Amino acid sequence: MAKIKYPPTRTRDQVDDYHGTPVTDPYRWLEDTDSPETRAWIEAQNEVTFAYLERIPERDSIRERLTELWDYAKAWAPVKRGGRYFQLRNSGLQNQDVLYVLESLDAEPRELLDPNGLSEDGTVALTRWEPSPDGRWLAYATSAAGSDWLTWRVREVDTGRDLPDVVEWSKFSGAAWSADSSGFYYARYDAPAPGTDYTGVNYYQKLYLHRLGEAQARDTLIYERPDEKEWGFGALTSEDGRYLILEVWQGTDVRNRLFYQDLHAGGPVVELIGEMEAAYHFVGNDGPVFYLRTDLQAPRGRLIAVDTEHPERESWRTLIAESDDVLGEVRLVHGEFIAVTLHDAYHQILRVSRNGDPLGAIELPTLGSIPSLGDALQLTGQPDDDEMFYAFQSFLYPVTIFRYDLARDEGELMFAPPLDFDPGAYVTRQVFVPGRDGTAIPMFLTHRRAMPLDGQNSTLLYGYGGFSIPLVPAFAASRLSWLEMGGVFAQANLRGGGEYGEEWHQAGMLHNKQNVFDDMIACAEYLASSGITSPSRLAIMGGSNGGLLVGACLTQRPELFGAAVPLVGVMDMLRFQKFTIGWAWVSDYGSADDPEQFKTLLAYSPLHNLRPGTRYPATLILTGDHDDRVVPGHSFKFAAALQAAQAGDAPTLIRIQTRAGHGFGKPTAIVIQEAADIWAFLVEVLGTRAGTVHPAEGVEPAG
Repeated sequence: MAKIKYPPTRTRDQVDDYHGTPVTDPYRWLEDTDSPETRAWIEAQNEVTFAYLERIPERDSIRERLTELWDYAKAWAPVKRGGRYFQLRNSGLQNQDVLYVLESLDAEPRELLDPNGLSEDGTVALTRWEPSPDGRWLAYATSAAGSDWLTWRVREVDTGRDLPDVVEWSKFSGAAWSADSSGFYYARYDAPAPGTDYTGVNYYQKLYLHRLGEAQARDTLIYERPDEKEWGFGALTSEDGRYLILEVWQGTDVRNRLFYQDLHAGGPVVELIGEMEAAYHFVGNDGPVFYLRTDLQAPRGRLIAVDTEHPERESWRTLIAESDDVLGEVRLVHGEFIAVTLHDAYHQILRVSRNGDPLGAIELPTLGSIPSLGDALQLTGQPDDDEMFYAFQSFLYPVTIFRYDLARDEGELMFAPPLDFDPGAYVTRQVFVPGRDGTAIPMFLTHRRAMPLDGQNSTLLYGYGGFSIPLVPAFAASRLSWLEMGGVFAQANLRGGGEYGEEWHQAGMLHNKQNVFDDMIACAEYLASSGITSPSRLAIMGGSNGGLLVGACLTQRPELFGAAVPLVGVMDMLRFQKFTIGWAWVSDYGSADDPEQFKTLLAYSPLHNLRPGTRYPATLILTGDHDDRVVPGHSFKFAAALQAAQAGDAPTLIRIQTRAGHGFGKPTAIVIQEAADIWAFLVEVLGTRAGTVHPAEGVEPAG
């Protein structure tokens, strides 16, 4: 293709003083997303980007194949309340999943809520939902254009009609129903001042009780801390209805406080865990005895019993001790604990008695994971039920639903998706790559079984490495197209994530953040040295914190990659804390307001480490124009600076999705087109020819 002519981007003389160090910020004006000049810049950049993408011959056929692959029935694990089952389903290409209710597992599903009719373009999503304990009501939250802001409503399950209730300005909150199903607890912020930009910082979350049929103005304020602007409140009610539990969070710190209120006795909120010393998560209770999952004195996690009537530390009992595997979420079902553990970055399910005695494992189909939907792990059940449900997935195994009878110790397949793809010609394997300091870095590889080791395989390396979030084997229909074209998919489990507990997390945060980039670079070097690929055929991709990862690796080792795809990335490490919820990330990143942390951040901040006259790999930056998590100014400024610094002929493009946010709730049609554009870009710049490998050559599509 001809050399690209990029839109001119105005610079200005903006210099900030950080502890005596002057730092220029010539594209500061691009932080104002809605200014006329920025909107014109967005339009001009998109015009160049889409003109480039539309000239790629394979783009249309890739989109067509992606649409075929995506068009299969999907389902998530059902949730049982009041004898009813609530389940999300999708017929195939619906923009948003539809919520159904079943009166029994054998009953015909009845559509309860279809968010596809809430907007013409499918950008209003059903973000959160929670049935009442009696199964009569559904509290549900929608968000528009990918925003984190939630609007809550209440639907009567019998009639499918909404009450007049509308609850606004909620963010980072679920709905915790009262035991009598008369109302729910939720967290919110004060409404932004009129004319305030959506990127304004969010502080002073408050916890309220909303009673059905009443206006939000009459909601009862349950708890606030005007002396602690960074505190947030994750509320839940115990299954016996006696306790309101508050998991008090502060930013993205994995540590939290834990408070409770005895709803039967009344009285104040009690600070059971009043210090930020460790993570504490409420699992369930037997009267005043709380079961808590914690990493206190156990970086890989343990389960403890705390008697709230005798809360002294010496009275705490360990029920599930720390082991070599990470203790993930724990559920109380059938009077026992169901524990999901993480072993070398893939999941296992264990059964443990109320006294902590092992009861055996539930065998999973292959090396894979229990997926999450939003914040909810797809393993559901109630303390007194014999049955539980769980979803399972892997790189080549689509999300499948199982029912398990705990009384009979028998499982059964509930739902297997009819997918037009045969995984038999592909394989997933795990390797351990020596990091720069000798640490073993796990990496999953998925590719054709007959892959030649000639260094010519187009390879996509994906990573995250932050906030104690583990990357597990997960299914994505979009990746199947890449595999069919002969591509290799590599997923690296970097320090900073949660694959091996809190020590692994801390080894990749704050002043240790460079370890994350070194780990990713080591994985890239392994892929090249092992004959899987070569730098010219290696792409790197990641989103959000993973976008930061891509930006840092791109600036530190530009010669190691043939392409880079940073998605909604944190690119300006000196100013991220000034927008929306960015202040919350200081626990992982540090802040430029601290002189020592400033030095660390400046050393790797992608925006500040671009060097004019450098040959950077082909880059496709993706963001949403209304991302209120990682504001798009990060990507805008990075794109402008990268275009100015690029000395080579490789394209430097930014694709800006309008009416889109950080990613959650994005309509299927937009997701497919976005994936098609990414694959088409990689096909073009890596030299992959999409037509050279076809499903018929060794891979017979099912059906």
